[in-house]
Amino acid sequence: MGRRKREMAQRLKEEKRSKVTASLRNHRISARKTRLVADLVRGKEVNKALAILKFTPNASAAYIEKLLVSAINNWEQKNPDKALDDVTLYIKSIQVGEAGMLKRIQPAPQGRAHRIRKRMSHITLELGEKINN
Repeated sequence: MGRRKREMAQRLKEEKRSKVTASLRNHRISARKTRLVADLVRGKEVNKALAILKFTPNASAAYIEKLLVSAINNWEQKNPDKALDDVTLYIKSIQVGEAGMLKRIQPAPQGRAHRIRKRMSHITLELGEKINN
């Protein structure tokens, strides 16, 4: 491997190591409904986002709140030398994608059947930090 490729690989490895994420796979609520809640907290500071999620009545809000707490704990694990008070964490990105589908049958009139699609979603949350002075 050449010098430039090795340096680039090293840089990418460092970026990946410093990135703080948490993900929830096969979440049993559709991506469309979950995106509504995710849009409320995207780009917000962590404390404000937790307050918003606590008082949001949607079912997805509780799952995203739990995911956010997990991401904060991941940040604390990766940065034992930094105090949470010295750094302002914010939601750098939150992505909601479609997952698999559970397909069920709903009996219909005259011997027919309609398909019910129980949709699922994947949620990925990434935190960023702003240093307080």
